[in-house]
Amino acid sequence: MGCSTLINGKPVTVLDVNDRGVQYGDGLFETIAITQGQPEFLGRHLLRLESGCKRLHIDYPGHQILSEDIKFLCSERQSAVVKLQITSGNSLRGYRRPSCIVPNRIVTCRSLAHQSQSPHQNGIRLRLCRHRLSVNPTFAGIKHLNRLDQVIARNEWCCDDIQEGVMLDADGYVIEGTMSNLFLVSEGRLITALLDRAGVAGIVRSVILEQAHQHGVDVSIQRVRLADVYNADEIFMTNSVIGIWPVRQFETLQYQPGLLAQDARSWVLNAVDRLKA
Repeated sequence: MGCSTLINGKPVTVLDVNDRGVQYGDGLFETIAITQGQPEFLGRHLLRLESGCKRLHIDYPGHQILSEDIKFLCSERQSAVVKLQITSGNSLRGYRRPSCIVPNRIVTCRSLAHQSQSPHQNGIRLRLCRHRLSVNPTFAGIKHLNRLDQVIARNEWCCDDIQEGVMLDADGYVIEGTMSNLFLVSEGRLITALLDRAGVAGIVRSVILEQAHQHGVDVSIQRVRLADVYNADEIFMTNSVIGIWPVRQFETLQYQPGLLAQDARSWVLNAVDRLKA
């Protein structure tokens, strides 16, 4: 399939060991779905990445350069996933960044295996993770490279019949899944977690919230407790690769994949189609 990795625009696969993303997790990333050679919601991904760079005081390479990297790797891919990483650059030992540091950009593209429609149609099983998310308002919302909370949580189970885990923060509030955002439906109201202290503000999450408002759905972004999840009429999980997964079981509780999950999936698919038009 040809080149699948670019580092600073060059088709190489060797990264300098002094890269601060490797040494300290000093950087950010985006995961972007590719369909028929086109990146989905590219503009939203790049805006979030730019915002994260500003938050971490990393020079942003610019939309055009990153878009060209992605196009070079993915224009002939029918179904793929791009991982786009920006690190603060290379340095020797020490947490302090050199004053003249130049960021590194790493773009990889991997073909996406055929995805079963079963999770979208029949729903998934969730478990509650023991490990809790760190609370840090400075990093809340952005997709930084420090993913140890998610790594530890995801390694709590290895059975294939549980597809995702729900993560709480240090104060016991429900925040997200290990790789996804969480939505609840309760008495017709669409509820998702407030992400001002932890969590990633997902791209599909933002699309659903916008579309819900446009379609007159009552939306609440709030502190979510486990009791809210247990008492929900409907639950679904979202990210840029899986799209929308309705939930059929959380721990021992059973749920029916509901109408709002179906509506949300239609909203996202229609939004993708509009971008291609």
